[in-house]
Amino acid sequence: MEPILKVNDLHVSFISKDEEFAAVRGVSFDVHKGETIGIVGESGSGKSVTARSIMRLLPSPPSYMKQGEISFLGENLASKSEKEMEAIRGRDIGIIFQDPMTSLNPTIKIGKQISESIMKHQKLSKKAAKEQAIEMLKLVGIKDSEMRYNQYPHEFSGGMRQRVMIAIALACRPTLLIADEPTTALDVTVQAQILNLMKDIQNRFGTSIILITHDLGVVAGMCDRVVVMKEGEVVETGTTEDIFAQPKHPYTKKLLNALPRLDEKKKPKPAPLLSSGSHSTPLLDVRSLKQYFDIGKGNTLKAVDNISFQINPGETLGLVGESGSGKSTTGRTILRLYEPTDGDVIYQGMALNRMSKAEMKTMRRHMQMIFQDPYSSLNPRFKVMDIIGEALDIHQITSSKAERKRKVEELLDMVGLEPAHAQRYPHEFSGGQRQRIGIARALAVNPKFIVCDEPLSALDVSIQSQVVKLLEDLQQRLGLTYLFIAHDLSMVKHISDRVAVMYSGKIVELAGSEELYANPQHEYTKSLLAAIPIPDPKVEAKKKRVLMSEQTSADKYNLRNSELVEVSKGHWVAIPRS
Repeated sequence: MEPILKVNDLHVSFISKDEEFAAVRGVSFDVHKGETIGIVGESGSGKSVTARSIMRLLPSPPSYMKQGEISFLGENLASKSEKEMEAIRGRDIGIIFQDPMTSLNPTIKIGKQISESIMKHQKLSKKAAKEQAIEMLKLVGIKDSEMRYNQYPHEFSGGMRQRVMIAIALACRPTLLIADEPTTALDVTVQAQILNLMKDIQNRFGTSIILITHDLGVVAGMCDRVVVMKEGEVVETGTTEDIFAQPKHPYTKKLLNALPRLDEKKKPKPAPLLSSGSHSTPLLDVRSLKQYFDIGKGNTLKAVDNISFQINPGETLGLVGESGSGKSTTGRTILRLYEPTDGDVIYQGMALNRMSKAEMKTMRRHMQMIFQDPYSSLNPRFKVMDIIGEALDIHQITSSKAERKRKVEELLDMVGLEPAHAQRYPHEFSGGQRQRIGIARALAVNPKFIVCDEPLSALDVSIQSQVVKLLEDLQQRLGLTYLFIAHDLSMVKHISDRVAVMYSGKIVELAGSEELYANPQHEYTKSLLAAIPIPDPKVEAKKKRVLMSEQTSADKYNLRNSELVEVSKGHWVAIPRS
């Protein structure tokens, strides 16, 4: 059977300051009717540039297609005029962009954004286009679609906005759907819903899909064939089973080995080189902590609702859950970046919530935070020397410029960066390097306890692996204690000694990491684990996912009337009171 899409020897370059950068170099692949092709690789590998080249959506200038052919249904798209491409986009080829909030027009209602594509390509009346748009909203699983039709993007959750993007892309029943990182910003349960939705739509309409992602678990469950890209080139291609079972190229092997699998046992943790204190006394004791926010009109958001846990010296406690579960708020409240509504945070026998601002400033030498986005958390106007050195100045750790310089260079060396990097600005570094700078800044004051708030979510899989190894090495060398907040449960399992699962401001389960994954007790934990893709096509083919409902509230699991009960040694579960 003739493929519906042929990409042959595609070369795309960008021009900057009279210099040419080859973003895509000699890429070739094809797509057949009804199949899903996965394009994988790290940031900068040329995946998205390839996809946008097919749609002819690259900025011109500064980009241009040097050579190659893009044949769709027997016609060369590379030779089409912009007017001809406007007729093809949406009607014959649809695209789902990575970030639905920036892709949707915030000033136009959702329904109109769907119906305008239908009116343009299908020449329907306004009334008929509206009816079809409402049907599309129903098709992608959005309840109360008639009411939702008249709402704006900001009134939808991240997962719902991604469903709207899918509705727009599929409104005219395109032959080919390009999905560019469609689940990167989503929780694992919402990701599972979106992927199942895409599969269902493909089965209904025979749509061909190009799925661009760096998540190999998603590829294993979705794709028929895989194209692996590195630095603008295709380094390996083959069936999904062959790529996962017998990868040939070293880069493919590196990608497959970078991320730990949820169904694998974690490696034993090496003993710390420095003593981290007595394990009989917790380093941190959180007691009945509450963080409530007034959201207006007499309403209160219970972001953290009466939670308790302890962390021992030298231990890593993983804190997991979906967006809005209260994970990050918990971390910030512990460090008093938010003033707690109620409860106690006891650090080495001292109640942090009862300290003055001056006392807390002294305590911050012992407690630090690594933030989620390494770019926005670093001052773009400061050189690395001053970003790290600022903490040294505040706490008067160094007494001279020479000592300050030496200390900063030692910290950079500790996190695997060159001393010369101290004279550069944040924008001159990759995402992984910026996260290392954030870690160096946190270590500058010699803390004992660090809150790691989603430190991996903005990074590629291989960079994630490097940062986790760095955190583990530093913990062993310096005797650090971590609260590791994340929604990537595979990585949490392998770095954590124990894991606490949060839902709607409550802890619903807490256990040793192996115990939690082998023997989950709470229904929410089971749903969370079931939604995580495993990078193995055979495992994914047999897997049954337990999908969450769109509505999340404490009432779903009767949490307001629940208490944590120790069901076995060290394994705590939220159980409704009788």
